[in-house]
Amino acid sequence: MEEARDFIRQIIDEDIKRGHYGGHVHTRFPPEPNAYLHIGHAKSVLLNYGIAREYGGKFNLRFDDTNPQKESPEFVEAIKEDVRWLGADWEDRELYASDYFEQLYSWAEDLISKGKAYVCDLSPEEISEYRGKPIRDGERIVTPPGVNSPYRDRSAEENLELFHRMRGGEFADGTKTLRAKIDMAHPNLNMRDPVMYRIVHATHHRTGDAWCIYPTYDWAHGQSDAIEGITHSICTLEFENHRPLYDWFLEQLGVHHPRQIEFSRLNLTHMVMSKRLLLRLIREGYVARWDDPRLPTLTAMRRRGYTPEAIADFTRRVGVSKSESVVEYALLEHCVRQDLNLRTPRRMAVLDPLRVVLANYPEGEVEELDAVNNPEDPTAGTRKVPFSRELYIEREDFLEEPPKKFFRLAPGREVRLRYAYFITCHEVVKDDSGRVVELRCTYDPATRGGDAPDGRKVKATLHWVSAAHAVGADVRLYDHLFAAENPTDVEEGQDWTANVNPESLTVLSDCALEPSLAEVEPGQRFQFERKGYFCVDPGSRPGSPVFNRTATLRDTWKKIQSRSQAPS
Repeated sequence: MEEARDFIRQIIDEDIKRGHYGGHVHTRFPPEPNAYLHIGHAKSVLLNYGIAREYGGKFNLRFDDTNPQKESPEFVEAIKEDVRWLGADWEDRELYASDYFEQLYSWAEDLISKGKAYVCDLSPEEISEYRGKPIRDGERIVTPPGVNSPYRDRSAEENLELFHRMRGGEFADGTKTLRAKIDMAHPNLNMRDPVMYRIVHATHHRTGDAWCIYPTYDWAHGQSDAIEGITHSICTLEFENHRPLYDWFLEQLGVHHPRQIEFSRLNLTHMVMSKRLLLRLIREGYVARWDDPRLPTLTAMRRRGYTPEAIADFTRRVGVSKSESVVEYALLEHCVRQDLNLRTPRRMAVLDPLRVVLANYPEGEVEELDAVNNPEDPTAGTRKVPFSRELYIEREDFLEEPPKKFFRLAPGREVRLRYAYFITCHEVVKDDSGRVVELRCTYDPATRGGDAPDGRKVKATLHWVSAAHAVGADVRLYDHLFAAENPTDVEEGQDWTANVNPESLTVLSDCALEPSLAEVEPGQRFQFERKGYFCVDPGSRPGSPVFNRTATLRDTWKKIQSRSQAPS
């Protein structure tokens, strides 16, 4: 059965069928370089790039760099790295709206000459007031007609002179703007004489101080699409109300006219996606920086160990629609597990070590046992792990007085050590505070490899690390940054940051890892058996590895699916 095509591809299919744009497809991803990209942007990148590849078209990476006060080369380079990491290739088409500043200025002069734009002296606050504000009328939201600016009827000659003087730097910031002359009674606020240029005496990261007037996003965006020959301007739903303005500018100029198509943006539970809110989290110290693994930014997800393949699978599952929705973060984690399960080598790591001494194991003896690298990949082979008299197991794998369904180690109980032997606990050693510090056990030499010749069974298999060979490491465990599914849903008078989860990061020191993890490289991924998926942090150093937990082994998404499919 052929997979259903999303509505955007259906539109493009129809355009090609009708011969629009000569049957060509040319898309772009146009970020503003004022922040790092997050997973919502990944959906847009993969959609635009995927469409271009599918139709044998072109894909541009264009920076809409029209706000020098918030943009920087750091953001430009980070965005390029993220887009490249996702697998999108813009070839030689790395473009910038600032490349078109002179053309945009010339087109603005053209609109002024046609009486379609004017210089306005109203302040930003006055412009907002004159345009009118939505009010509630019973169940409806209505927007009363706006009021014309007192400067709206200036002659074309006067407007051109003032516009030239604006560019020449004669006026202070905020004292004048260039506005399109459309309709102050239009039901769409975006059509009520929108601002095209504002005065900003700030150094631009590419053009320096060559300009002191900068185009607004609405003025630069559509015209940049036209210059580049974009055929389908694919954007998120918040730009749907801007489409009439996008079309109006292009129609007035009589230039190449791309088709704007909107789709729903990606929202995740337990997360905020707004650049403004993410920046506040950083500035107020809730997270360290843009690559903090608790954030939804792509640089953070890469640092945490997420793969571009998992993110692509996630966006494919979410799909493309016009309906706004919130996706369970658990689905993203499910996609990550599915991908990492197939590719990551297994290793043993004890995160909260408890010493075990095998009283009947020969002192000084060391065995090399075979351990499987990845049961999902037969070609991954095996490795050797050392086994000795003194071991570490997870503290949570032992209880002195176990409840009924606890099958792991306890006094008098026998369990299996992964790839090794059956062991039985005989004695518990405690410190002066009563804390268990050591277990005295025995091993059964006949069970080497994990099976008993007499056929007896055990109910638990534990991972372990030889104490004499253990590699010390720091391990960071990450949980949801926000405890609430909708972080911004708070009671009146309460700030959304109250939903920040104080236990979103736990740092474990003195973890004990098998010796094969002594020499690891930043970015390497592993499954720590029974504990989850982990990635070597970029700040890790030889001899002092640092691991970030990518995901636990528990798959919450499968439980969510089971609940949703259960008969009511």
